[in-house]
Amino acid sequence: MLYSATTPEQKRRVFRERLASGALITLPGAFNALAAQIIQRKGCDGVYISGHMIAADLGLPDIGLTTITEVASRAHQIARMVDIPAIVDADTGFGEPMNVARSIQSLEDAGLAGCHIEDQVNPKKCGHSEGVAVVDRGVAVRRITAAVSARRDQNFAIIARTDARNVNGLADAIERARAYEEAGADVIFAEALSGAAEYEAMRASVTVPLMVNLNEFGRGLPLTRQQLIDLGVNVAIYPMTLMRLAMGAMERGIDDILATGSQHASLDQMQTRDELYDLLGYDEYSAFDNRVFAAGGDAET
Repeated sequence: MLYSATTPEQKRRVFRERLASGALITLPGAFNALAAQIIQRKGCDGVYISGHMIAADLGLPDIGLTTITEVASRAHQIARMVDIPAIVDADTGFGEPMNVARSIQSLEDAGLAGCHIEDQVNPKKCGHSEGVAVVDRGVAVRRITAAVSARRDQNFAIIARTDARNVNGLADAIERARAYEEAGADVIFAEALSGAAEYEAMRASVTVPLMVNLNEFGRGLPLTRQQLIDLGVNVAIYPMTLMRLAMGAMERGIDDILATGSQHASLDQMQTRDELYDLLGYDEYSAFDNRVFAAGGDAET
């Protein structure tokens, strides 16, 4: 009832243990707390909170317009509602090394299990869009160093993302990944690689866990779960999948209303009231209220 009874520290330990196990961790993207609760109920390993998703939910493009305050606030709203770990996209860290350090501590306070920091210029762009640019390797290493140095809970996962593949080529992306690992990154996130062979090369080049983005509209079809396992990938994120499904359903529902004058044609595609109430735990709230009022008896105020 209300918020998760599992502490952020416990969630971070669980995420670390799963990383250490070598098994593939599946993290669908949640665009709000209700979506996160569905992700938990379906038995997923954790929740991913995408910067692209946060921007889109605010009606903004993913071009570095959101602030650490907005990201930490939304991430906190989502993470506190589930017992499973949640990690968040922290873009470029929202500034220079000192800003990166403050961002890390803000996200720790928000209850996250980890975050990723990327090597794009600030303001950044969606990693699969045109015009992506990356900072010098030394600047990026300083970001990761600042992030690692700032965390107070050593189980908070620092994930280093490189967008260099589509800017400077695979070789530079691999060299950057190695440098970020040396700087203390716990996980490497290689964005927008092209095909299984490139993921295989990246996997062979770093010793820490590898995270990949299963973006539906990136460069080619996303890899399957079995392909990821065969390649030795450790973390699979599905950043916008649920939001895209929901937005597509909303558009079709509005079209039905405008075309037919009612939502009747869409009823069988909807989550029912009972299903929503069950997901939200209405019965638990009612039971809590009953216990409290019963304990008070009929005493006058």
